[in-house]
Amino acid sequence: MTFFEEQMTGLEKAHEELILRKNQKSKHWNGIYDRYENAVLTAEHAPLFWRFDLNPQSNPHLMQRFGINATFNAGAIKWQGKYVLAVRVEGTDRKSFFAIAESPNGIDQFRFWDYPIVMPETDVPDGNVYDMRLVAHEDGWIYGIFCTERKDPSAKPGDESSAIAQAGIARTKDLVSWERLPDLRTPSPQQRNVVLHPEFVKGKYALYTRPQDGFIEAGTGGGIALGFTDSMENAVVEKEYIIDQKQYHTVYEVKNGQGPAPIKTGKGWLHLAHGVRNTAAGLRYVLYMFMTDLEELTKVIHKPAGYFIGPEGVERVGDVSNVIFSNGWILDEDGTVFIYYASSDTRMHVATSTVDKLVDYCINTPADGFRSATSVKNVVEIITGNISRLKQPELA
Repeated sequence: MTFFEEQMTGLEKAHEELILRKNQKSKHWNGIYDRYENAVLTAEHAPLFWRFDLNPQSNPHLMQRFGINATFNAGAIKWQGKYVLAVRVEGTDRKSFFAIAESPNGIDQFRFWDYPIVMPETDVPDGNVYDMRLVAHEDGWIYGIFCTERKDPSAKPGDESSAIAQAGIARTKDLVSWERLPDLRTPSPQQRNVVLHPEFVKGKYALYTRPQDGFIEAGTGGGIALGFTDSMENAVVEKEYIIDQKQYHTVYEVKNGQGPAPIKTGKGWLHLAHGVRNTAAGLRYVLYMFMTDLEELTKVIHKPAGYFIGPEGVERVGDVSNVIFSNGWILDEDGTVFIYYASSDTRMHVATSTVDKLVDYCINTPADGFRSATSVKNVVEIITGNISRLKQPELA
C-alpha cells in the first residue's frame, strides 16, 4: 500500500466513524428539552472530497486543498422523510456558503450532499452569504432567506471591515436548483435575521425583520419587527411594526432577532429568538421564546423571563465565544420539536422537546418584571406553594 493509499484509508475510516457515531441524550435536565452529548455537525463532517484533491498524481502528499473552518447557523426542514439542514459552511478563507446535510433521525448520522448549494448572484455580487432560514410557504415554494453581505461603498480608504447587510431571497422546489430573487427592500439601512411567515396574512406575505442602523450595532433600530409585501418576486416592506423590542437589563438588551419561522399551535404561534446582552467578557448570545396571537401576529401573548437555551461547557468555546444561535427547527408529525442551534459560530447541536412542553413553558413560566424585586416575588411564590404542599398530610 502506498503512502497516499494508507493515509486515505485512515481518513475515510475516521470520517465514517464520525458520521455514524450515535448521539445520546445528555444528563442535563430541566423538563423543557433534552440536550445531546455530541454536536450533530462539525467542520470534520465535511466530505473528504471537498477538502482534498484525491488524485495521487496532482496531490501526492494528500494535502488539504480547501479548508473548512466551521459548520453552523443552519436552517432546517423535513424533506422526503429526512431531517435536512441548510448549513452555513465557512471555509478557512472566511467565506461562507450553504450546503445541505441530512439525517435519518434528526439527532445523528448527518451527511452532506455531494455538492454545496450553487446560489445565483444578483447584479451586485455578494461578498458573503450566511444564516439561511428555510420556510415551506403555503404558496408551494420553499424559500431560503439569508443575510447577504457586501462591502460598504462609502467606507473610508483602508477600512476593510465596514459592510452592508441585507436580506437575500431565493426559492426552490427541490433544495438543489435555486432561483435567486431581488433582495428585500425595507425602510431600514441594514437588515439581518429576516424570516418568512409560513402562511399568507390577508393575502400578503409576512416577514419578520430586524431594523438595524449599522452592520454590527442595532443603534436606534433593533427589536423583532413584522412587515408585509404583496410579492416575494419583488419584495418591498413599506413599514416595520416592532412586536418584540430590546429591553434594558435583559438577555436581549443589546439586540434581538427572530430565529426560525414560528410554529403554529392551537394556543398561538411559538417563536424562538436570539437575544444579546453585554458583559465584561463581551457579547453573550442566548435563545429565548415567546408566543403571538394566532390572528393578530403583532400581539405577544406570552413571554417567559430569561433565556431558553444558553451556551454550556464546550458550547462556550469557539470562533466567537459564548454564543448560542438558532435559525432552524423541525416540528415532526408526532409533536416532537427538533431545535437546531449553533455554538460559538463553530458547530451545530440539537435539542428535542415537544409542542406541548414548549407551549406549557411559554404560558406558565413567569414573565420578566424587569426588576430584582419582581424576580424575588416570582421565586417566593414557587417556594411558598411547594412548602405548603410539603406540609400537607398525606391522603389516606
